[in-house]
Amino acid sequence: MADPQQVEEPVVDDANAGPSKNELKKRQKALEKEQKAAERAAKQQELAAQKAAAEVDYATEFYGPLPLHQSQTRPQLPRAQISSFSARDGETVLFRARVQTSRAQGNKMVFLNLRQRSDSVQALVLVAPEKVSKQMVKWTAGLADESIVLVQGVVRKSPEPIKSASVQDVEIHVSQVHLISGIEGRLPFTLEDASRADTEEVIYDADGKPQQFNRVLLDTRLNSRVIDLRTPTNQAVFKLQSAIGDLFRQFLSSNGFLEIHSPKLQGAATESGASVFKVSYFKGNAFLAQSPQLAKQMAIAADFERVYEIGPVFRAEDSNTHRHLTEFMGLDLEMTIEEHYHEVMELLDNLFLSIFRGLREKYSNEIAIVGKQFPADEFKWREGPEGTLKLTFRQAIDILVEDGVPRETLDDINTENEKRLGRLVKAKYDTDYFIIDKFPMELRPFYTMPDSEDPTLSNSYDFFMRGEEILSGAQRIHDPALLADKMRSKGVEPDSMKAYIDAFRMGCAPHGGGGIGLERVLMLFLKLNNIRRASMFPRDPKRLDP
Repeated sequence: MADPQQVEEPVVDDANAGPSKNELKKRQKALEKEQKAAERAAKQQELAAQKAAAEVDYATEFYGPLPLHQSQTRPQLPRAQISSFSARDGETVLFRARVQTSRAQGNKMVFLNLRQRSDSVQALVLVAPEKVSKQMVKWTAGLADESIVLVQGVVRKSPEPIKSASVQDVEIHVSQVHLISGIEGRLPFTLEDASRADTEEVIYDADGKPQQFNRVLLDTRLNSRVIDLRTPTNQAVFKLQSAIGDLFRQFLSSNGFLEIHSPKLQGAATESGASVFKVSYFKGNAFLAQSPQLAKQMAIAADFERVYEIGPVFRAEDSNTHRHLTEFMGLDLEMTIEEHYHEVMELLDNLFLSIFRGLREKYSNEIAIVGKQFPADEFKWREGPEGTLKLTFRQAIDILVEDGVPRETLDDINTENEKRLGRLVKAKYDTDYFIIDKFPMELRPFYTMPDSEDPTLSNSYDFFMRGEEILSGAQRIHDPALLADKMRSKGVEPDSMKAYIDAFRMGCAPHGGGGIGLERVLMLFLKLNNIRRASMFPRDPKRLDP
């Protein structure tokens, strides 16, 4: 019989039992994880969609390289000059320029300094919906300095002066920028370094901290002259060089002179065989002309009466100085004399005064640009009743002797004493420009007319700027017998220059003239200190390239 105390426990079916609390927690966590994953996926999908939308470049037609310019079309769109922008506030302009510098700020903005010759303006490329994309800003920021671009934009007044540009009161808000010509390789130096004043020792950043910079030496400049010539200083220098030529031509044309063009190949060494270049000429030899001297005189004998020439002059002198070139541009003139050779000297004086006044009155901006890199005292000359200072050679010697130069060393005035005389004249007479007359005959070429009273002196003169000679001239010998005699005394055989002598045998009026070195005038007016800075591609005993 079973024990009544033992009651059988009911059997529980685990399969039908509900989830435990732990199980519920696990399921909740899994559900939350799935929800977060779904949210992340949705967010990533949304970001991807936004990124894809952002990568759509809506400005592709507004920037980028242009096809090679082969004159395919001629749309005749008006092109603007940077120099006119100050008066064009609010206008849309299209212009070609070089990228002088670029400065990006983040990925939405880039500033450009754009240059035409010596004029420059700031331009802003700023992201704008449907106009300027981020891609356009990034591409523009990557343009190499000195690239040539075609830019379209609106001229806007600047809230403050833009000191880094020559046009300081406006800037260009760019809507289009296209590359016309890029840069291969690296620039040999930056235009910023090449434009810095030689006297500048330290430069500072915006916070006033001293910065390192590269000084560009003259040889480095000349070896890469094309880049160097792009600086605002050089743009101004060679505009002034052109101006001197124009002023020379205008003055002489208005005074009855005729421009001539003489040959530069000659059959004989004209003035001194030691300083001419000999060149092969078919089966013989020829010489490069030291000056148009013979041709000018022969033109006078042909009754042209007043002639001038602007052309190259060649000197085979191994002179490696600050003021000598083996090829330079000569400004030469010759004219008949009515009564006295001082007629020629006085016309030359008036010619120089006309050039000086023209430069000061018409080109003050260019002179100021050069002065920033090459600081110098303003060039001075005497005006009014007193006129240009004129000294005889003996008076010039006396001034040097009074200053302590031994008289026995002054048979000629060498370069050192020329400069010394210039300083003394400036201190005493307050002028950088003066004339010395009546040089000793032994110092002048064979065609120079002797003084009528003292045959040891000549009817000749030199003109000086800042103590350096810039013109040599004289009355010429027009009598064939006297000319032949003087040629023999200088070691020149008259028969070697028969055509020249024969011109005077046919009768020739008394005449005189002078020759001017264009580069030397420019160098001294601006005080550039080296004639190579006044020559676009200088030639000296050590340089034939570029």
